[in-house]
Amino acid sequence: MTDLLYSEEEEALRAAVRDLLSDHCDAPGVIARTESGTPHDLAAWKALADGMGLAGLLVPEDRGGQGATHREAAVVLEELGRAVAPVPYLTSAVVATEALLACDAEGGLLAELASGRRIGALAVALNVAPGGAYKVVRHEDGALHGELTAVADAAVADVLLVPADDGGLYAVDADAVTVTPQASLDLTRPVATVTLDGAPGRLLGDAEPAVRRALRAGAGLLASEQLGLAEWTLTETVRYLKERKQFNRPVGGFQALKHRLAQLWLEVVNLRAAARNVADALSTGEDVDVAVAVAQAYAAPVAVHAAEEALQLHAGIGMTWEHPVHLYLKRAKADSIAYGTAGAHREALAETIALPAP
Repeated sequence: MTDLLYSEEEEALRAAVRDLLSDHCDAPGVIARTESGTPHDLAAWKALADGMGLAGLLVPEDRGGQGATHREAAVVLEELGRAVAPVPYLTSAVVATEALLACDAEGGLLAELASGRRIGALAVALNVAPGGAYKVVRHEDGALHGELTAVADAAVADVLLVPADDGGLYAVDADAVTVTPQASLDLTRPVATVTLDGAPGRLLGDAEPAVRRALRAGAGLLASEQLGLAEWTLTETVRYLKERKQFNRPVGGFQALKHRLAQLWLEVVNLRAAARNVADALSTGEDVDVAVAVAQAYAAPVAVHAAEEALQLHAGIGMTWEHPVHLYLKRAKADSIAYGTAGAHREALAETIALPAP
């Protein structure tokens, strides 16, 4: 039977990442970055990728990585979710890296992403679910032409992995394309339009299996980010309600609020089980499609509910720009459509287990 509890090594990894993020990604700093026009914290990314080697967790040691598993990457994403850290970990160290792992011939670029020397981004819209249709560009005379929208973290990518109409996946240097920021609800993971006007590309392999593998891993490990986000909002809300007083007694003592928090706690505990299960499934390769669909069908509503409750139960202070709860609500809402909606994953689950629609 699979043990989904955290190992000592995973808990040590969590403590190290949380300690690092407390230095780099405090709430006032993240809010200030979202107002600056350059929301990504590249100093935090360098510390995670270069200092701790976390960008290469999913890459085998003989290909330049750490040779760890999705379970360790999930722990990192839990902590990044807790801090709403504006770093391209999910997009580069998970999604782009998984796409390259599916292209067996590619070695040098994979090692560069694993070391953190370069940041990669899969040029597929953030809302595309695993197995879903995605937009491609035109490949003509060795050059790529077209426009791709809603590409997450394209603004900081050094290399883009671009699917083309000939079925290939191409590596394109970021300085060969035009990246135009789009209006993003989640300012800590901005999206952008990528325009290719005769950009040279290097063929990596077949796009379809690479994109499917990348989006599947992205959807599965996104649940760990959503778990970290939900845990932070629940913990902070409980702490606030113990301190906040009305009628000379703590607000958290009122029965109606206790019921709301108890219900939320149950949802977060269940989300942890789903997130741990999909991280383990990805690491072992067993029942991955079912685990991903179950996790994402459940994760998005819980994360959004947790953030909404935090906003409401913090009352007036929660409505201010200075309080970080709005960052968590925006990330939760954006995550709820990332790599497929909960409804899309429920449909995929029904199809996977041959459950007919009502």
